[in-house]
Amino acid sequence: MTRTRIALALTAVAAMLAVASCGSGSSDPLASGGSTGKADAGTIIVGSANFPENALLAEIYAGALSAKGIKVEKKLNIGARDVYIPALQDGSIDLIPEYTGVLDQYFNKDAKATDPDGVYAELKMGVPSTLTVLDKSAAEDKDAVVVTKGTADKYSLKTIADLQPVAKNLTLGGPPEWKTKANGVPGLKKVYNLEFKTFRALDVGGPLSVQALKNGQVDAVNLFTTDPFVAANGFVVLGDPKSLFTSQNVVPLITKSKVNPTISAALNAVSAKLDTATLSELVKQVVLDKKDATVVAKEFLTKSGLG
Repeated sequence: MTRTRIALALTAVAAMLAVASCGSGSSDPLASGGSTGKADAGTIIVGSANFPENALLAEIYAGALSAKGIKVEKKLNIGARDVYIPALQDGSIDLIPEYTGVLDQYFNKDAKATDPDGVYAELKMGVPSTLTVLDKSAAEDKDAVVVTKGTADKYSLKTIADLQPVAKNLTLGGPPEWKTKANGVPGLKKVYNLEFKTFRALDVGGPLSVQALKNGQVDAVNLFTTDPFVAANGFVVLGDPKSLFTSQNVVPLITKSKVNPTISAALNAVSAKLDTATLSELVKQVVLDKKDATVVAKEFLTKSGLG
């Protein structure tokens, strides 16, 4: 979430695991899913990025729309933002769950806001004219620098700033683009004056990153704040007092021409019911408890009075 939330590339292992976790076996979602191109005016094609949380959110959006009588098609686990944004713009999909901070930075190269309302306002101004964002939710999934409890205790680490005296002796892990991305290695240097001994390219908050931290192959790693493996392994999320990682509220990104009052109301109702604790629990059910994402989405919608 952030996560920069979505990578430009995933390792093959992480991609396959993400697809498996979300119940999709398609290697090319944009060429499958029952649609041969753009949907008719009354149909919404819901897409997702290729990690479990985003596909789960897409299932929730799809279920909420279906409950209001909207015809829905799904194309899940499409890939990274550089793939699915063009798909939105050419009509291959109509709707996708997004995260305000990274989306703001994607559309606004000079994005400066870091707080939830500021990021959302900046994002709304920067979204292309053919797209729009609806209400943001309170649910937030942010990038984080995470260490084991042993490392936190050894170096008295509570925030990213506490790494400054010891970073030169530590290995940092993260997705490959973190080596050059503004809120990755360069951001840690610019904002916190951190220079790590080495950087190890892993996956996007996935199994490789978790395993590398557990095995001691890295001393600190980029994971997401809703990742259930953080709590399951007793990892420590370091605080970010200088707001290197901007607010990342879940928000529907949709083709403007497909929006009508029924669709807006359905999706905004979902946003009103989602908070970080709820999202974390839903992701846990999919990732750790191995429940089918469609089932988890349906249960959430029913419990919330939206399905």
